[in-house]
Amino acid sequence: MTATTVALAMTLPAQAHASDDLPAITPRAETAALHDDKAGGNADADDPAIWRNAADPGRSLVVATAKKGGLRVYDLAARQIQSIPAPAGPTSADAPGRFNNVDLVHGLKLSTGRTDLAVVSDRGNDRLRFYRIDRDRAGGPLTDVTDPSVPPVFSADQEEINDQRTAYGLATWTHRGRSYALVSRRETTTVALLELLPSGSGKVTYREIRTLDLPSSFRLPDGRAWTPCLEPGELPQVEGMVVDPANGMLYAGQEDVGIWRMRADLTGTPRLIDKVREYGVPGTYDEATEECTPGADPGYGGTRISADVEGLTLIPEDDGDGYLLASSQGDNSFAAYDRELSDDNEYEGGFRVTAASATLDGSEECDGAAALNAPLGRRYPNGLLVVQDGQETPQDQDRDATGFKFLDLGDVLNALDD
Repeated sequence: MTATTVALAMTLPAQAHASDDLPAITPRAETAALHDDKAGGNADADDPAIWRNAADPGRSLVVATAKKGGLRVYDLAARQIQSIPAPAGPTSADAPGRFNNVDLVHGLKLSTGRTDLAVVSDRGNDRLRFYRIDRDRAGGPLTDVTDPSVPPVFSADQEEINDQRTAYGLATWTHRGRSYALVSRRETTTVALLELLPSGSGKVTYREIRTLDLPSSFRLPDGRAWTPCLEPGELPQVEGMVVDPANGMLYAGQEDVGIWRMRADLTGTPRLIDKVREYGVPGTYDEATEECTPGADPGYGGTRISADVEGLTLIPEDDGDGYLLASSQGDNSFAAYDRELSDDNEYEGGFRVTAASATLDGSEECDGAAALNAPLGRRYPNGLLVVQDGQETPQDQDRDATGFKFLDLGDVLNALDD
């Protein structure tokens, strides 16, 4: 195991775009609301992934995390076809399973043959979980193939796991025939590179290759040091991540800082390609309210994304171009950056997801997003974008509700190309 701590390398923002001028896109469908209470199975929508059924694209799937509620699997009509509970902790006194982020691996070679996998970060147990995808399996398309002996990703023991500084954000990467997961650690700046490995009897495990620590303190142009205001003992964490398979670049959203670009093998020096608007703003944490009181804005932040930056996903195009898409949770918008490194990931525009009708609302406080730029049958011949909605229109006004919105990717591309 090797670990690296990096200094800040940063490019200045490109052209600005006032967030209130962004075009609006309406969803085509939405999942049923999830409720984070006992009656709802403590389900809280977070992060989606899109699996394309090559044999029949119209029967493709969306796999999504619901935190303590486990996993949900949806068809392209946004109908739930499978629900998988998160595993319990070792004892009733230990933290229960909590599925945070999900990504896919295609064609991993197991003892039972090559298979597609949904890979999940189980924050509650500090482990990765693996689910084989078989669209036509009786009982549901996902089957748990996690080796029972998989180790904690970050924690030394169960006591440390219960403190929940555990596996959080997740992105997968396949390179030269080997498959990997990049995993961030909650309430820290650490990102780990894990190799995914077959372990016999069709099961999957992993081993750590190296870790990297992003900065937690930053030198401002006026010479002052700045650290985002958080609860005492916490550092600015990473959640949203995605790897560009064309060049092996990892994009990581440090929620209160901005978007980093770095090599997916966690070597070299990360570069901050854009900053949140709140970058450099001092704050004082109030123990009574458990909130930060901001000071005067010195004007060193970016102009296009507001904390938290979340939900990173790629929209590749046939010519090798395309977009890096990021959820700007603080102002309920999405920002798109050029995928080409030669343009230093120039900002290309943005959009909002707004209500299509009184019953089909938009997306607010979006956590996770996933895009697939390929035909998906008659419903989404131009591809699909799925985004989390942190404020789903509730069926019961007394219950917090979340869910996922399905958008025609052609509508997204048209908005960005205008």
